Amino acid sequence: MSQVQIYDTTLRDGSQGEGVAFSVEDKIRITRRLDDMGFHFVEGGWPGSNPKDAEYFRRVSEIHLKQAVVAAFGSTRRPLVRCGSDANLAALVAAGVPVATLVGKTWDFHVTEALSTTLEENLEMIRESVAYLKQLGRRVFFDAEHFFDGYRANPDYALACLEAAGEGGAEILVLCDTNGGRLPHEVAEITRVVAAGIPVPLGIHTHNDGELAVANTLAAVGAGAVQVQGTINGYGERCGNANLGSVIANLSLKMELETIPRANLVRLTELSHYVSELANLPPDTHQPFVGASAFAHKGGIHVSALLKNARTYEHIPPELVGNHRRVLVSELSGISNLLYKLNELKYSPDWTDADRRRVIEEIKELENQGYQFEGAEGSFELMVRRVYEGYREPFQLESLRIMVEKREDRPVQTEAVIKMRVQDQVVHTAAEGNGPVAALDNALRKALEHVYPNIGAIQLVDYKVRVLDGNEGTSSVVRVLIQSSAGDRSWGTVGVSTNIIEASWEALVDSLAYGLLKGE
Repeated sequence: MSQVQIYDTTLRDGSQGEGVAFSVEDKIRITRRLDDMGFHFVEGGWPGSNPKDAEYFRRVSEIHLKQAVVAAFGSTRRPLVRCGSDANLAALVAAGVPVATLVGKTWDFHVTEALSTTLEENLEMIRESVAYLKQLGRRVFFDAEHFFDGYRANPDYALACLEAAGEGGAEILVLCDTNGGRLPHEVAEITRVVAAGIPVPLGIHTHNDGELAVANTLAAVGAGAVQVQGTINGYGERCGNANLGSVIANLSLKMELETIPRANLVRLTELSHYVSELANLPPDTHQPFVGASAFAHKGGIHVSALLKNARTYEHIPPELVGNHRRVLVSELSGISNLLYKLNELKYSPDWTDADRRRVIEEIKELENQGYQFEGAEGSFELMVRRVYEGYREPFQLESLRIMVEKREDRPVQTEAVIKMRVQDQVVHTAAEGNGPVAALDNALRKALEHVYPNIGAIQLVDYKVRVLDGNEGTSSVVRVLIQSSAGDRSWGTVGVSTNIIEASWEALVDSLAYGLLKGE
């Protein structure tokens, strides 16, 4: 089985994506995690560009890595400057890591327009820069910037740039689709030509401007590339880079090539979420292989077949990449969805087919009103129990009043006053909050805590509001989704109304009622 090297550039190219920022500590933590996953190379940054990257290279030299080799990124020397006098090359050497990845121009248009130098001088810049770093004991990878565009414009010159890097001693020649505009058949064709004519091993570095970065990476490997560069979650400038999660999964599971250790594939989903958390970005739920929706099934026909054999609607078992199957209950649901969901919730009522169909119709009617149960399994189970078991919440509202006061010289003050029946008692209480929902939550908990002391373990961890029909302006129906947790359990609840307070109240009541139900 052939080996494909995995080269991660999340810490450098990935951090150039809009909204992505890593601290030095974040970069160290990601480096450790990639090493633990079995990645071959981790590109830490451009040491000559900013103090943060310089600090990273100082700190990373002090930690022990089991597998990953750290690389520093930089460019070839400047035109008409000696290598020993070039500040960028000096910073690469000072980084003190084993690999230097040098980027150089291979498109004649860029040489004359961006570098403002001659084609011959650019070849010397490539050759001399690689040789200089090799003489100082560095392994050198050459990133052939804009290679595919350069090859289309002037194939002889693009190949001459690769040859110059090879003559200087480059260990890998990385063909770059820097603008992300090439198609898979072009990448495969050009990579195959280069592999046949140049003896140095090839790598591939693609961008996603045509939404083809992963496809182009796989095409290049199929044509002879032995190293793939990319980022976790596809982070990167403009539309991003090749998503290494998808690349690794496809190479390992579909093309049957060695990448990271096979046993570590089950941690790809965890890795994706870990990096998104450090980047302070929400995970992409629709990301292939590792997204929450990657193995989510909604259509009734799909789920009916899925219950018989998961291969009918899944290209791989989700467990192979650390993900899991989800069956959604919605207006598109059939009885199969309902049965799967009830089994998932470990709730098995003794129903007839007619009962099950009534539940489906109830779901469809509620979703027509604006409810959504895909992310609200708590409200879903309570709805089912109310209809078929006569379930009632462990508390009932008698009255509710919210007062909001704003004075010119003071922040807004919010107070909620609640009168409730809790078991055989009537409780009348009030609480303040930094907004009406917080005041509601505080007052509700205050009313319940003397009867249900464990309610303090239930935490509200997320609160979302969505306007369902913006054409109605401030009279629009809104949907409130609340995510709650208690220990290692979490659940979602939903409320819908033209009044945001009422919608929030519904979701809050379900949140606490469901938590108490499961706690008991």
